[in-house]
Amino acid sequence: MKAAVHSRYGPPTVIRIDEVEKPSIGDHDVLVRVHATTVNRTDCAYRAAKPFFMRALTGLARPRRAVLGTEYAGVVDAVGSGVTSFSVGDRVFGYNEGAFGTHAEYLSVPHDGAIATMPNGVTFDQAAPGTEGSHYALAFVRKADVQAGQDVLVHGATGAIGSAAVQLLKHHGATVTAVCGTENLDLVKGLGADRVVDYKAQDFTRDEQRYDAVFDTVGKSTFGRCRRLLKPGGVYLSSELGPWCQNLLLPLVTPLFRGRKVRFPFPKQDQEMVRYFRGLMESGEFSPVIDRRYPLERIVDAYRYVETGQKTGNVVITVVPPN
Repeated sequence: MKAAVHSRYGPPTVIRIDEVEKPSIGDHDVLVRVHATTVNRTDCAYRAAKPFFMRALTGLARPRRAVLGTEYAGVVDAVGSGVTSFSVGDRVFGYNEGAFGTHAEYLSVPHDGAIATMPNGVTFDQAAPGTEGSHYALAFVRKADVQAGQDVLVHGATGAIGSAAVQLLKHHGATVTAVCGTENLDLVKGLGADRVVDYKAQDFTRDEQRYDAVFDTVGKSTFGRCRRLLKPGGVYLSSELGPWCQNLLLPLVTPLFRGRKVRFPFPKQDQEMVRYFRGLMESGEFSPVIDRRYPLERIVDAYRYVETGQKTGNVVITVVPPN
């Protein structure tokens, strides 16, 4: 089968298209013929091994997993003898961080992993980006314990995490202020934001409104800069560790002062998560934003584009061209 492989860490050019052996399946596994996948910030971090501690997960000197990729959508090609929850021909999608392997024509996953049947009325290209950024966004919402009627600011509202966060927050009944660039004001309003701040025209940290939670979904600010935006008892969450890993340390310290707090959103990847997004996509309450599509043969170009930091939503890799 064709796959995007790498044997060393580095820039996008370490990725090449090669022929590799089709994965085998055990008694409790599902073999998926991948129709679409994505390139996202998570993939870029694993490919480059940046920050350095990523190597503890993927291999100190060289990658243990040749084929990267976390998100996918496709068709079940075979099932193990012990699998009853999926059948050959099922349209499925899911998330496979850690084991990876979605940047290929075939993928083997556990039947009880982060996999579910696809939402009705959704294409492979639309379903494939339905888990990565969104499961981080869901972790933000749950860690902040967002309640209906609360005010939440989302910094980076056009990224994969931010665009999902705006939609999830509206699903939970929050009032959302979204921060984005001038060119994306209409897009973010269309996602449901109640108010939009153009960061190119004003410094969002000088906003006069106060919030129950601030989500920095691009990790480009700090608690120190955003603290004034929070109501008493409000919470700040970031997608990144922050300078000197402060976003891991401040959650231990800020609760001691009974004021504004920092929390760090650790996401869960399980079947419940995928089914949750299936339901939201089926109801129309969540739709992943897609910026660009590339064929598998041009996956290096996709990596280059994602690393510009300019993508809007998600970048999809088409493995099987749609009919």
